[in-house]
Formats: sequence, C-alpha cells, structure tokens
Amino acid sequence: MFTQNILSKYLSYLVLSNSMIKNIAITGSSGFIGTYFIKNNSEFSIKEIDLLTQKVEGLDFIGIDSVLHLAALVHQAKSKNDEEYFRINRDLAFNTAKMAKLQGVRQFVLMSTVKVYGESTNDQMPWNESSNCNPEDAYGQSKYEAERLILALEDDSFRVAIIRSPLVYGAGVKANMYNLIKFVNRFPILPLGGINNKRSLVYIGNLVALISKVIQEQVSGIFIAGDTEPLSTSQICCLIANSLNKRVVFIRMPRILQIVSKSIVPSYYNRLFGSLLVDNGKTNEHLGFSPPFSSEQGIRIMVEWYRDIQK
Repeated sequence: MFTQNILSKYLSYLVLSNSMIKNIAITGSSGFIGTYFIKNNSEFSIKEIDLLTQKVEGLDFIGIDSVLHLAALVHQAKSKNDEEYFRINRDLAFNTAKMAKLQGVRQFVLMSTVKVYGESTNDQMPWNESSNCNPEDAYGQSKYEAERLILALEDDSFRVAIIRSPLVYGAGVKANMYNLIKFVNRFPILPLGGINNKRSLVYIGNLVALISKVIQEQVSGIFIAGDTEPLSTSQICCLIANSLNKRVVFIRMPRILQIVSKSIVPSYYNRLFGSLLVDNGKTNEHLGFSPPFSSEQGIRIMVEWYRDIQK
C-alpha cells in the first residue's frame, strides 16, 4: 500500500509538473549553512525537513528533484559518544538517501568534510578529490562511511554528489572562528605573528554558490569546496583586525610556548600552527565554477556581523 501511494503521487507529479524551477528538500535547514542557503535563495523551491521531529519513514520526497542533506552532528564542546556520530552522520544520512531514492528523487547531495582525509597536511601535498581518505576521529570516520554507503546507492536514475568542505566561516559563525574574532578584538598585542602555515577555508557564500551549481547542473561525484587561496593563521588575524578597524600588534609566540602548547593542547596547537590544504581545481574546472567572494570580502562581512551583534 505504501509503495502504491508513492507511485501514484509520483506519476501525478510527472504529469502535472512542468516548472523549470527545481524543487529541493533540505535537511538541517535551521543550521548555519541551511539558514544562509534559504535566506539567499532565488532559484529553487525549497521544502525544509526537520529530522529532529520527523521520522525518516514518514518523509515525503515526492516531487523533489534534489535532496540537500545538511543535518549532522559536528564537533561538540561537550564530548559525545562515538556511537552518536555514527547514528546521526552515517545511519540517518544513509536512511534518508534510501528514502529519497525510493520516492524518485533524482539527486542526493551530501554535505561532508575534508576531515575524511585526516587532520592536517603538514609536510604533505594538498588533498584533492581523489586523495586517499584516512579519517582520524569519529566525526571524520562517520562522514566517510556515510559517503561510501550513499555512493553505493547511485544508479542511472539516482545521482549522488558529495561536497567535502573545510572550515566554513561567515555571518553567524560559531565556535573557533567566532572565538578568534573575540580574541583579536579584545587584545592589542597578540602572539600570532609570523605563522607560515596554510589553511584552506570557505566563505559560506562561496560554499552555497557551489552547492547551488551542483544542484542546478544535477551532477554527481566528489567535489571540494574552498576559497580561491589558502590563508595562514597570521593572515586571517590581520584581515580580522583590519575589518575591526583595530590596530593590533602581532608578535611571534616564543618557541618554548609553542612546544608546551603542542604537548598540553595538541588540537588547539594544530588549529593555530598546523596546515590543512586542499586543491579543488578539478571541482572548479569540472563545474565551470569560480568562487564569487574573495576571502577578504568574506571575512569583512563576517566581522561586520560580529560588530552588529555586539551593539
């Protein structure tokens, strides 16, 4: 009976629908990326899916061209059990994709992460779309396993697109980038000068533009998001200071303090001094895509938002 109802609704959609506007469903639509996507959308008809209140078995994807799956458990300030990452990031994503395929959705877009490759590219070549994956924590592993399971569903009538993203920043950002803005804003002298690492980032406007391109073109494959050029930690801090119109003196952190911080808080040390570099040239070439915003523009917009919420 369930299958007959789906078939009936799908056939009705094929007969009645002649719109050129693509109908998409977004899970995790209230999150950072989803909120920006919906607010700045002008080319899709969007159905929001709340997987916190809706069971997968009851989802209605009839008439939907593409599902954009943003719902995920990301790194938490309070530690989560590994099982939670796999339950949400792998199992929920896979079951949602299966339901989408069953109901005739043409394309499933999974938001993933460059952490499927690992934690850093120190002394390594940049990661690209075909690099080996070696995730080092439950978050990266759960995302990688979701990718593999969902890609296995792909066939001629069901396309799967995986978008691997580095750190996303922009208005509304939380966690590390938000704390970095506060840090730069608060102190006139900072020990973050002379850091020569390279970190790939993506401004949320560039990420959403890439997602939109993937959906409009109805493409499949693995894609990497990113701004045009990577930045060092020192460059990021300087751009933040400039956008804050603050005069900040950057000095080098003494080597002994670097060694101590690396030993005591290695994860924080790696975020400040380590490199995480991706090469998304193949993605941009394949899609004929160029990020519409520079890093300077993205950071300025983010800092303007920060200044507004402090008023």
